[in-house]
Amino acid sequence: MAQIGEKLNKEFNDQVREELESAYIYLAMSAWFAERTLDNLAAWFSKQADEEFQHAMKFVNYIIETGGSVKYETLKEPKRDYENILEIVETAYKHEKYITKRIYHLYEVAQDEKELSAIPLLLWFLEEQVEEEDQTAALIDKYKGYRNDFNFDHHVKRTD
Repeated sequence: MAQIGEKLNKEFNDQVREELESAYIYLAMSAWFAERTLDNLAAWFSKQADEEFQHAMKFVNYIIETGGSVKYETLKEPKRDYENILEIVETAYKHEKYITKRIYHLYEVAQDEKELSAIPLLLWFLEEQVEEEDQTAALIDKYKGYRNDFNFDHHVKRTD
């Protein structure tokens, strides 16, 4: 069994927090949409929150499988007071770009620490982030093509 080092263990625990905070952010966005009866957008962001929780569990499972210690840290309260749909989808896109940078950082730490068994997991996440950024960027592009919020909501569907 590969043994996770102290530095990567800490970094992965930090990423668990980041992924869980991502879920919180998307749940808050989903609630914002649900409160305005924009049900497809609410469902889209709720599903996104579920994915982020699953991402956190991938890191948790890796930590456990490699003999590390999982530490759940306090989560920040997510923003709830958005002005409009465009602000939300742009915020989601910026957040995904931030998470991508975090994954690149983890990849570099794993390489520097010679923790090569973590590389396949991190490569999966790097590939996943391409999809995450593409999906949120597409929401921005799609939103800009519609003239009213309800028409936009009607056309938002997730294919995954």
